[in-house]
Amino acid sequence: MKQLPLPIVRLRPNAKPQVIRHGFPWVFANEMVMDRRTKGLSHGGLVILEDAERKPLGLGTINPKSKIAVRMLDRDTEAVIDQAWFAARIQTALDHRARLYPDPFYRLIHAEADGLPGVVIDRFGDVAVVQPNASWADRMFDMLSAALVEVTGCTTVIKNGTGRARSLEGLDEEMAVTTGPAPSGPIPVPMNGATYMADVMGGQKTGLFFDQRPNHAFAAQLAHGARVLDVFSHVGGFSLAALAGGAASALAVDGSAPALELAQIGAEASGVADRFETRQGDAFDVLEALGKAKERFDVVICDPPAFAPSKPAIEKGMRAYERVARLATPLVKEGGYLVLCSCSHAADLKRFRDASARGIGKGGKRGMLVNTGFAGPDHPLLPQLAESGYLKALTFRL
Repeated sequence: MKQLPLPIVRLRPNAKPQVIRHGFPWVFANEMVMDRRTKGLSHGGLVILEDAERKPLGLGTINPKSKIAVRMLDRDTEAVIDQAWFAARIQTALDHRARLYPDPFYRLIHAEADGLPGVVIDRFGDVAVVQPNASWADRMFDMLSAALVEVTGCTTVIKNGTGRARSLEGLDEEMAVTTGPAPSGPIPVPMNGATYMADVMGGQKTGLFFDQRPNHAFAAQLAHGARVLDVFSHVGGFSLAALAGGAASALAVDGSAPALELAQIGAEASGVADRFETRQGDAFDVLEALGKAKERFDVVICDPPAFAPSKPAIEKGMRAYERVARLATPLVKEGGYLVLCSCSHAADLKRFRDASARGIGKGGKRGMLVNTGFAGPDHPLLPQLAESGYLKALTFRL
């Protein structure tokens, strides 16, 4: 089916079209001619992007209300954005994941890097959780969902329209099962020798953090026979992997009682409940209390939420990361390991590493960096888009 002629939008003369030609996927509002016609275009609608000389750059989607005014979809201005187009992108992504993991539990679509800007899809067996975090994806959700079912055979599709990214696009929050039956309860997920419980309807994000898989595995290597502390544990990400790897014991700390309950169920499903404990409370308060009690652990992991979710929050966020490191350092036995994580895309690796080192120093110890981890290969990085490399995991020996 041939696509109707699309509106044309244009870069300002001082914008750099070569950036788009070289693969950068976004055009910011201040780089475009935002006249009355452009501002009146339908949010999430398709457009042809041209440079100031009227040379076509590709096919994109526009949201005049967003700072990211245009997201590029295809270099081919004649491309038809239909179910077949979505299916081709999803199939390419699936082929990659199928080579990586024997079981269908992974991030299937990682937004721009997989050619679907603003779209996140996590797969839990026959259940797919879709986050349409851009206006175009929200508008074309039915087509996207149909292609997803066609390619993967998933029987349940959940639309998770929550989170900060949607508000920046001017989108409302929405949570709904759009295809198939709703899950009857948390979904067991095999990963790194453990079983995790994912609450895909009511948990954080899509219910589980697949991105930390390789970092869980590395920490587990250090944990054989060890006493482990897992702070900001969510559903037991690091602690359950450590126990599966032979840790003597693990204490999971989180502010969320439902998350810790899922962690406990996961420990039972993994056969490690006899070595697993949970403690609910504010992570900073618990770290201070453990320090006062002179508790010591062989491996301490701190995987907090994004303390620096945007550039204006960087300085405050760095102080928070430094404080985590300072409070955690005294809890690590001599020669033990401290794992510090950041999922703040606004804070680059050097800033986070420096903040962590300052905290370790203020905590009274010297640390050598033995490993730097990132998100797993089911979270591919678009090299032109630094923001897609958000996760950092630093392992220090103290």
